[in-house]
Amino acid sequence: MRTVYTDDHHLHQGRAELYNGTLTASFEKPSRADMVLEQVRAQTLGEVLAPKPHGLEPVLKVHDEGYVRFWESAWQRWSATGRDWDALPKMWQVRRLRERIPEHVEGQLCYYSMDAGTPLTAGTWPAITAAANVAVTAADCLLAGEKSVFALTRPPGHHAAYDYCGGYCYFNNAAIAAQRLLDGGVRKLAVLDVDYHHGNGTQDIFYRRSDVLFLSIHGDPRTEYPFFLGFADEEGEGNGLGFNANYPLAAGTDVAGWFAALEAACTRIQAYGAEALVVSLGVDTYEGDPISRFALKHEDFIRLGARLARLGLPTQFCFEGGYAVEAIGINAVNVLTGFEGA
Repeated sequence: MRTVYTDDHHLHQGRAELYNGTLTASFEKPSRADMVLEQVRAQTLGEVLAPKPHGLEPVLKVHDEGYVRFWESAWQRWSATGRDWDALPKMWQVRRLRERIPEHVEGQLCYYSMDAGTPLTAGTWPAITAAANVAVTAADCLLAGEKSVFALTRPPGHHAAYDYCGGYCYFNNAAIAAQRLLDGGVRKLAVLDVDYHHGNGTQDIFYRRSDVLFLSIHGDPRTEYPFFLGFADEEGEGNGLGFNANYPLAAGTDVAGWFAALEAACTRIQAYGAEALVVSLGVDTYEGDPISRFALKHEDFIRLGARLARLGLPTQFCFEGGYAVEAIGINAVNVLTGFEGA
């Protein structure tokens, strides 16, 4: 299996996020992707490719243009005010406040954010555009006939919606890849999110569409981030009704319960008749993850990959969450080797 990767992800390194009511060092950091790449090479998974430049067109197909242009100029505008430190929003556009977009960069950051864990840094723009290029380049590998490909995308993307960021995510890499595959001739596509946290951004982007079946297995939003999406009764709207499936699981759900949800999702994908699969590969379901509450062990990730392989679909993996940094490479690559060995 080929891996698409770029060192440009190092350009984005948030200093702090709001967690447990206090500012703390960011859990999402460059060493996450570094550890995965190290394991890819240690396991001789396959060739590691650099992404090709694709410009903003693939990004603009799934994100609002105003939102994209905000990120393009945000750091320059923020630093022009004399501030050379990372920016986090100090408020949000919530119920009963008007939805007008402010003119000031600080107000726009508040408008386009859903949390205070997704900082604007000096290197955010080059890093998130590089990640989008990784996702598109990987999708092109599938379109060229490869069975599987790993997009080692960082920052992650599945919490990024049509016009807001959150959960360490700015551009939705999995959605960008999915759209690229559709544009390349795939007629029916499934996107499966196995991250501990619901893929609210991906759901938002495809919720009213019938060409993508989105499925997410995640911690129950009654108690787990992102709280406001991910319930089982969210099944899509309009043309997308019936094309969205959530499998919320109580915090502490055991391995058997998690794999039962995976089996239900795989059965749904087969019934849909998907022609290709994009997997939002979060490995924060691991028992040692510091901000999640499932209990998968190293060997369970091999089992996950093998089950996905039995779907028999061209498959693109896009890297998402996972914050037990010492174990993250083992777990991510176990999924990929399990897929390859099935």
